[in-house]
Amino acid sequence: MKLLLHACCGPCACYPVQELTDRGIDFTLLYYNPNIHPYKEFKRRLAALRELAEKRDCRLVIDKTYPLEECVAGMLAENPGPRCAFCYRMRMRYTAAYAKEHGFDAFSTTLLYSPYQKHDLIRRAAEAASEESGIPFHYEDWRPHYQEGVDISLALGLYRQPYCGCVFSERDRYMEWKKPGTEGTETARPAEDKGFVRITKKIIQVDKQDHILYP
Repeated sequence: MKLLLHACCGPCACYPVQELTDRGIDFTLLYYNPNIHPYKEFKRRLAALRELAEKRDCRLVIDKTYPLEECVAGMLAENPGPRCAFCYRMRMRYTAAYAKEHGFDAFSTTLLYSPYQKHDLIRRAAEAASEESGIPFHYEDWRPHYQEGVDISLALGLYRQPYCGCVFSERDRYMEWKKPGTEGTETARPAEDKGFVRITKKIIQVDKQDHILYP
């Protein structure tokens, strides 16, 4: 199977990359996350994923398009419903369309790894994108291996972001810290134990959606 794996960030990709590699699945990472704000954070998370790809010897496709206005408008349109639904739909539709255009057999996403994401919403968004595109969605539930992924990212020294991605999640995250007794603490995350894993390709960089080069 030739799999296109949407990657939201380096830390969330650590365990899926290791497992898919161990299983001998031919996969390519795709960084398409215009929901991440601010732009400096977008670049910082991209740098962490690039670092993982280099060390793990993975193919990586990067889409640097950053439609800020469209993303914010879309998320506001979801209010008062779950604005995350727009974010998931946008990225899964793009991933499925890219997979179809470039000859992949299926697509998936590292969003399925985090216990802090809305797992059912992600799955529904991916299944809808699969139905629209005709490309199979490869479902995995990597949440039970969350700590293993944390250990890998710590061993590699990857940047670990403190909030989900959009400007609303940044606001909610730091406002949460300001609650009495929670200043300076990560109230939503478990303890992170250090671990070790050996990590070891080629990075493909694109500036526009229609310009992809493979090695």
